Amino acid sequence: MGVRVVVVGIAGVGKSTVIDHVLKRLDGTSVRVFGTVMFEEAKRLRWAKHRDEMRKMPVEKQRRLQKIAAQKLSKSKGRYTLVDTHLFIRTNEGFWPGLPLEVIKALKPTHLVLVEATPDEILSRRMKDTTRYRDVITREEIDYELDLAKTLLASASLVSGAPMLIVRNVEGRAEEAAEAIMTAMGGGAS
Repeated sequence: MGVRVVVVGIAGVGKSTVIDHVLKRLDGTSVRVFGTVMFEEAKRLRWAKHRDEMRKMPVEKQRRLQKIAAQKLSKSKGRYTLVDTHLFIRTNEGFWPGLPLEVIKALKPTHLVLVEATPDEILSRRMKDTTRYRDVITREEIDYELDLAKTLLASASLVSGAPMLIVRNVEGRAEEAAEAIMTAMGGGAS
């Protein structure tokens, strides 16, 4: 097994943009989007027509999709594997962990990375993103989600034994966040 980095962040931090910058710099890297693997299974089961419907499903269905995705992703081979996912999902039943114990055990991360941005940057990015069906959220709720993400990151690190890193994705400087991730996983510039 190579380096397996689980990259997390709340919606609007620019996680996918940062991951794209990491991928441009590393050879032999695959990226797997946890939610995409879950959505493929949800479509197969005819439980969802678009990705954002999944968080509205009962938690038990989401848990089933999570287990399937974790099992599929645990088979990834390569020098570097980046898993793009969330630490929690806001559901009708409350916040639900995106990395519960069984998922962490299956993924076996070597590194955990939380991508952050300021609440104002996050609000701006969410409002500009017309490709998703996002819930309306206030700046105070974003502050709460950022705090919750740090708590869940620490919990995932404790359970997995993987080091945790928090990187700031400043508007227009995603390359710097990517470089911090690469350095932590041993692939950064010398």
